[in-house]
Amino acid sequence: MKRKYLTPVFLAVAVAFGVLLGIIIARSNDGKGYLINKGGDMNLVDKVFYLIENEYVDTVNMHELQVDAVTSVIDKMDPHSEYFKPEILEEVNEDLQGSFEGIGVTFRIEKDTVTIISTIKGGPSEKCGIKAGDRIVYVGDSLIAGVKITNPRVMKLLKGPRGTKVNVKMFRRGVNDLLDFTITRDVIPTYSVDVAYMLNETTGYIKLEKFIATTHKEFVNAVKKLQKQGMQKLIFDLRGNAGGYLVEAVDIADEFLPKGSLIVYTQGEHRDRQYIFARRHGMLEDTPVTILIDEGSASASEIVAGALQDNDRGTIVGRRSFGKGLVQEQFDLGDGAGLRLTVARYYTPTGRCIQKPYDGDREKYILEAYDRYESGEMFSADSIRFADSLRYITPGGKTVYGGGGIMPDVYVPLKQDSTEFFFNKIVNASIVFQYAFDYSDAHRDEILRYGDEKNLDKKFVFTEKMWNDILKEAKEKKITGTDEQKEVAKKMAAQLVKAYIARNIFGDEAFYPLYEPMDEMLKECLKN
Repeated sequence: MKRKYLTPVFLAVAVAFGVLLGIIIARSNDGKGYLINKGGDMNLVDKVFYLIENEYVDTVNMHELQVDAVTSVIDKMDPHSEYFKPEILEEVNEDLQGSFEGIGVTFRIEKDTVTIISTIKGGPSEKCGIKAGDRIVYVGDSLIAGVKITNPRVMKLLKGPRGTKVNVKMFRRGVNDLLDFTITRDVIPTYSVDVAYMLNETTGYIKLEKFIATTHKEFVNAVKKLQKQGMQKLIFDLRGNAGGYLVEAVDIADEFLPKGSLIVYTQGEHRDRQYIFARRHGMLEDTPVTILIDEGSASASEIVAGALQDNDRGTIVGRRSFGKGLVQEQFDLGDGAGLRLTVARYYTPTGRCIQKPYDGDREKYILEAYDRYESGEMFSADSIRFADSLRYITPGGKTVYGGGGIMPDVYVPLKQDSTEFFFNKIVNASIVFQYAFDYSDAHRDEILRYGDEKNLDKKFVFTEKMWNDILKEAKEKKITGTDEQKEVAKKMAAQLVKAYIARNIFGDEAFYPLYEPMDEMLKECLKN
């Protein structure tokens, strides 16, 4: 994001920080008020902070008060402007930069112990001999197992500048003593393309998690790979993709649209209208495409979906997207802190703003999907009502709506099958996930002998004992169901356990091919 000059809106917020320079406040001789030495009126925030600092009964931390004040102001403006403390801003920026500096592992805290899920290929940990399934017991001299450690604390211990070293002691199943490793930290790439593979001989599938600095490059590489494998049409999955960099979304939309096509335009009170057009011949201009979206698809995802829908390019399948039509810019506040301030709205090519309403309640805004569930929208598109004033027509004559997300061309509701209630309960309680994790950990070498997820899918047997173990855990958690519901759940759990095991052992790219038979939206796409 480009750093720009401070706007009037930003200056108003910055007042709360007390960063306006050159203001000298002195008490007047008659004691009846406060004056600014060089004339002019003192604003309310300056007056209050001056009085607190100079007249309040106790000593106060003025910086903390100013941060609290700014946070309160920002909270009342819109749901996406946000103040970040220095320690938070660094982490937030790392997530979008496409890399960070660390030891190169993914982990989860399991039974109060940091368990390695996987090592980054070619990364520092893999080079040292660390393996999936290893448990970190010590980092340096600090015991981190069995002490209620948190994810942020683990990250702080393991991350560090490139070239620095960290000593860890690991427990490995089957080895009596703890293993010592000295890891030299390095730059670790992060990726936004979850998976790219062929669903059949002619249909490619790409799932994108977020829009970071490397997303367009990753997407292009994925497309080239699939084209070499015979891809003639593409299913592009943006479900659950909460967005990221606008420029990456624009570059990806450009791959689908002819040069000169309008992709998006932005406008704000202090930002002139800016049109963004396709600038080149795209790799996928002649490739039939289906875009998958749901209630978790937001911001940059909606820009891509809206650009293609409004240009009558491809088919949007799924459920109504989140509805974030606000553009943020990040401003450096000089002390390591930062402000992401909403500076404009974006509009799809037909002119619709898809920002959903906001009444000042952030939690309600973020969790609005629950309202859609309660209203019946998740189960039927007929429950959705759009105002005529939000109705737009694409060049091809298709009706589209603004004011609350992207409405798909083909609506795929949640299944409302009562026979799946028991399955949904045990999945939501993480029973299936936990069982697959424990099984993978205990049988890692055995599962590795399958070689890949395809052989695992063909040869792995989900036994009666496995199902009984899951039922036992469900009973302990007081989750009940009918015999019919349990029979349905057994068949579904058998496939989901295999998919989770494949992910645990062979990586994310192994999960999706095995989960595919359970994916209702994907099955809908493959019908056409």
